[in-house]
Amino acid sequence: QVQLAESGGGLVQAGGSLRLSCAASGHTFSSYAMGWFRQAPGKEREFVAGISWGAGNRYYAGSVKGRFTCSGDNDKNTVYLQMNSLRPEDTAVYYCAAVARPNYSAYYTQTQSYDYWGQGTQVTVSS
Repeated sequence: QVQLAESGGGLVQAGGSLRLSCAASGHTFSSYAMGWFRQAPGKEREFVAGISWGAGNRYYAGSVKGRFTCSGDNDKNTVYLQMNSLRPEDTAVYYCAAVARPNYSAYYTQTQSYDYWGQGTQVTVSS
């Protein structure tokens, strides 16, 4: 059983930065495709960023491309989401997720593709 635990959320002013962490236990995350999602109040959960299994390709939603960077540390079994130039519209609960049997180099942007989810961490950006 894989367990994912996010941390690093908080309150930041517009233009500021935060780094979210997602620690995986129960299995090495390098065998999975990993993703970051977010959900704002009253809205559906949406894809933010991801890392494919195998090739380790990164891919991003258009709204965060150029501002957010997704990376992973195999030794720490942790995935990160570096968020720069934050905007009030980035305010949401952020979740990390894992695809248990991914295709090589495939990327997954739909919530139903993911098998495991963390509990989420709140990010609030003030204007």
